[in-house]
Order: sequence, then C-alpha cells, then structure tokens
Amino acid sequence: MSINSALDPLRSSVWRSLLTAHTKILDRIAEKLTQADLPPLEWYDVLLTLKEAPDNRLRLSELAERILLTRSNLTRLVDRLEKADLLYRKSCPSDRRGTYAVLTAAGLAMQQKMWIVYAEGISEHFASHISEDEAKVLQTICDRLLSNSAQINIKPKS
Repeated sequence: MSINSALDPLRSSVWRSLLTAHTKILDRIAEKLTQADLPPLEWYDVLLTLKEAPDNRLRLSELAERILLTRSNLTRLVDRLEKADLLYRKSCPSDRRGTYAVLTAAGLAMQQKMWIVYAEGISEHFASHISEDEAKVLQTICDRLLSNSAQINIKPKS
C-alpha cells in the first residue's frame, strides 16, 4: 500500500478500534488506581521513566520526550510529584538553566506499589484477551510501526 493511496475502510476501522481500546483500557486502569487510593496513571509514567533513567534522574526536557501518557503540563505534574516527595528538582551543574527531576526512595516505592495495580489492570483488560500467537503478531506490528515512526523526520512549521 502506497503512502499516497487512500486509506481503506478496514485500516481506518482498525485504527479507530486501536485508539478506542487504548483509551478505554487506560480509563479502567486509572479507575483501579483511584479505587486503590493511589495517584493517577500520569504519575506512574513519570516515576517509571525516572526509575529506568541512569541515576534515576533526567533533565526536564528529556523527561518530557520520554514519558508516554502526557506531555502537556509536565511542569505542573512535576510540581505535584515534588510536593508529594516522590521526586525532587536538582540544578544541572553543566548548565545553570537546566534542571533535573530526580526520583526519591518514596517515589520508587510508590511506583512499585502502583505497578501491582497497573499490572493487574493490564492482565485483566488486555493480556487475558489475546493469545500467545496474537501477542507475538501484535509485538511485531508495534515494533514495525515504532521503527517506521523513528525514521520519519518531522520538520517544524515555519
């Protein structure tokens, strides 16, 4: 299928279904976190991203690039996480304008606590509904889409 060809009804429908399933599953997982009296899913995304970073820290600009769930209002989200003592800001010694977000021990503990509920939600609302073979096919498709999106050079609007 050429990039310039019209989008066929099947792929259009699959795209819509993918987005709808994604949204509904995340909504159900978010509800489980709320019921467990845990912070919102956006917090988990930031905590996990910092946990996986070298020295559990990232410059705020790097954090914004790496998080998956919300890129808007990152500063306010970091403010809330800092107020909850789950991370702290640290000045970048090589660039006075740069600031790191650094995961605290409490932040790591919260990420691990949230993961228990998050993993249950993934299992209940996603993993238990697909076979091993379907999971492998979906992984192959997602890898291909991610590889393709990484190759696309988006030029800023002038």
